[in-house]
Amino acid sequence: MSIRDFLAYKRSSDKHLSEYINNILGFYPRNVVLYQLAFTHKSVSDEKVGKYRLSNERLEYLGDAVLEIVVADYLFRKFPTEQEGFLTEMRSRIVSRASLNKLSQKLGFEDFIKHAPDTGGGFRSIGGNAFEALMGAIYLDRGFEFAKNIVINRIIKMHIDLDQLQQTDVNFKSKLLEWSQKHKKHTSFNLLNGNGANHQKLYVVQVVINDEEFGQASDYSIKGAEQLAAEKTWNMLLERGIVSAE
Repeated sequence: MSIRDFLAYKRSSDKHLSEYINNILGFYPRNVVLYQLAFTHKSVSDEKVGKYRLSNERLEYLGDAVLEIVVADYLFRKFPTEQEGFLTEMRSRIVSRASLNKLSQKLGFEDFIKHAPDTGGGFRSIGGNAFEALMGAIYLDRGFEFAKNIVINRIIKMHIDLDQLQQTDVNFKSKLLEWSQKHKKHTSFNLLNGNGANHQKLYVVQVVINDEEFGQASDYSIKGAEQLAAEKTWNMLLERGIVSAE
């Protein structure tokens, strides 16, 4: 899709998208082009602006960071007596690709995501990616505090059952190791470094499968870093169609 085609598409559906955003999140966009871009998959992007291909990938990167810090802060305050392992696990469950895919389906994203026909099942995470991109668009359009309010009051409190989530056993490291064993893959969690002293030490872990590097993550515990790296790896395998979302 060329820039001209994208702008024409944007103008024709501005009102429809603005009404949709207001219906699901309770506000009207100021800069609606950000939200159009959040729903534009790379499969329909042929034009580049500099080195950047016109799609939602950059917004997805930004939205992922917004979600991580907002959810971490919310859980920290919500569960003042829980250990960091519990908080890390709960955060992973809320922002996992499977969780965001389900949220996007519940909110009706499929009617707004613009993408090429998927003939090979390669768009398994298209909804979750768009969800992160939407959070990035809100952050750029309205600022961090506004985005934080949306995530907490319009997403977590309205669509996520924390009590039920606590009872759900989602251990990405275990899932990854079970999959590796079943398919005869050699999977290791390599500790790259640990910066800092004592309780302030930040550990960095890299998942390696059959000598190929996958997800890398950091946390203030090795267990937490392994879980986050395993989740990133699982999402990468999901994107490639190697594992299923179930």
